[in-house]
Amino acid sequence: MGGLVLAGVGVFWWQGRAAIEEGAPPPAPIAPSPDPDKLPLADPGALQGPAPPELSELSREEQRFFRYDRNRDRLITRNEMLASRTDGFRALDKDGNNLLTFEEWAVTTVDRFEGADRDGDARLTPREFAATAPKPVAKKPACKC
Repeated sequence: MGGLVLAGVGVFWWQGRAAIEEGAPPPAPIAPSPDPDKLPLADPGALQGPAPPELSELSREEQRFFRYDRNRDRLITRNEMLASRTDGFRALDKDGNNLLTFEEWAVTTVDRFEGADRDGDARLTPREFAATAPKPVAKKPACKC
């Protein structure tokens, strides 16, 4: 009985879809591609765009102040001052617990140690330690004027 009911509903649904698609408008014709060398023309009429931005008359120190004063109340709170440091903090906080361990803080040294420890025994042999030495800086020749 249930199968007959489902079959009947399916037939009515199928006929309804056919009726909807029968009354659908034909697809829009494909427009020819525009000539790439021809510039488009537009007549703005009486329309006028927004005024260009004006140069701020703030001093350099005022501009620096307002980079920190996010809510423009002319007061810099502790959170506003530290906001510029949060991206650096998040980069160091490897486990995401909002606490920096010594290892997280010294992440470049830890990474260098792990890269030099070839055998993975958490100890550096003299040969492995030699790989951590900074590369010599190429000196510019002295001017021979």
